[in-house]
Amino acid sequence: MTPFIADTTFTRKVFTQNRLPKAEYENCVFEGCDFSNGFLDNQNFMECKFVDCNLSNANVAHTTFKQVMFIHSKLMGIQFETCNDFLLDFSFQDCTLNFSSFYGLKLKNQKFRDCKLVQADFTETNLAHALFANCDLQGAVFFNSILEATDFRTARNFTIDPEKKST
Repeated sequence: MTPFIADTTFTRKVFTQNRLPKAEYENCVFEGCDFSNGFLDNQNFMECKFVDCNLSNANVAHTTFKQVMFIHSKLMGIQFETCNDFLLDFSFQDCTLNFSSFYGLKLKNQKFRDCKLVQADFTETNLAHALFANCDLQGAVFFNSILEATDFRTARNFTIDPEKKST
């Protein structure tokens, strides 16, 4: 049986060599933790916050993110499409998501605020009603994406080619 860990704060822990113990984490806060190049696969995070963390190139295969907030964190090169997409719900505030991939995900109403998404891949992603507030989208790919009512008003450095079937 998977352990249940609730209402716990993890501060300045390093999980680059040793894995975060497999568990269901609810209402937990990870502050200043380093998961870079580590393994977060097959984990469950519900109503958790990652603040000032480094998750760059972490393996998130089959991981559940439900009502998870990433604040002032580095998430470069993450393959979000490998996450468990059932009940997928996360938000990003002041995060670096360069070279990350959201390929084929349903991210309706997704919120990105003050984020760097340089060369992020949103190919075939449903971003209807998503918000990119004050985000840098240089080189981001929106091929075959659903962009109905997506808010790019304060985003910068993005190119959407209508010839490439974004809707």
